[in-house]
Amino acid sequence: MINLDWGKLPFGYQKTDYNVRSYFRNGEWGKLEISSSEYISIHMAATALHYGQEAFEGMKAYKGLDGRIRLFRWMENARRMQSSAHGIMMQEPPVELFEEAIFKVIQLNKRFVPPHGTGAALYLRPLLFGSGPKVGVKPADEYCFMVFVTPVGPYFKEGFSPVSIQIARDYDRTAPKGTGQYKVGGNYAASLRAGERAFKEGFASVLFIDSKEKKYIDEAGPANFFGIIGNKYITPLSETILPSITNKSLMELAADMGMEVER
Repeated sequence: MINLDWGKLPFGYQKTDYNVRSYFRNGEWGKLEISSSEYISIHMAATALHYGQEAFEGMKAYKGLDGRIRLFRWMENARRMQSSAHGIMMQEPPVELFEEAIFKVIQLNKRFVPPHGTGAALYLRPLLFGSGPKVGVKPADEYCFMVFVTPVGPYFKEGFSPVSIQIARDYDRTAPKGTGQYKVGGNYAASLRAGERAFKEGFASVLFIDSKEKKYIDEAGPANFFGIIGNKYITPLSETILPSITNKSLMELAADMGMEVER
C-alpha cells in the first residue's frame, strides 16, 4: 500500500516506480526502455543544455468510478509534441512510440493512480531533448524521449474556485514569429520572473499581453484565456499562444451547444 493522503496531494514531484525512455540514434528510434532511476546521463555538450533543444507535454490519468484508468485526448498531446519538435528542429517521436510510452508507464505505475473522487490524478510528463553533443549552434544528431509520472493534486490549491490573476505589462513571454506556439522550456523560463512577482503580491498566476501592441490578451502562465459574453465564446487567436487542448475541446463543445466561437 502507498502511504499517501490522496486528498491533500500538492502539485509537485513524488518518486514513483518506473519511467520509460527511447533514444534516437543512427537515424532511428530505439526500443522503449524501462528504468527505475530518477536520473539521466547526458553529454556535457548536449544541445538541450546549451541551445534549448527541449520540449515537453503534460497530461493526467484518472481513475473512474468503475475503476478504469482514463486519459483525455492523448493523441492531441502526441501531435503537439511533434509540432514542438519540428519548431526547434528536433526529431519528432512517432505517435506510435508516444502511445506505447504513455500506456506502458501508466501500467508500470498504476498503484500511484489516485482513487476516484479524491480530486487527484497521475500526472504524465513526456519529455524530448537533444542529447547529442554540438559546440556550434546546430540541431543534435541524437535525442532522448522519455515519460515519467507522479501523483498530483490540483494545480491551483483553490481547485475550481476563482483565483486572482495579475496582468504582466512589463514582461513578454514570447514574440511574434517566435516559439510561443511550441511547448518548449524557454517559454516557461521567460515567464518565471513575472510569475514569481505575481505570487509574492498575492496572485495565483499571471496573464500576459501581446508583446507587439501591448493591448491584446495573450495567455496566462499555465493556461489559455477565454471569456463568455452572452452566447459568444471568445478566445485569442495568435501564433504566440500555445494551442491548448482544453481550450480546443471547450471551443468544440461551445460550437456544439450553438454558441458562436469568436477568435
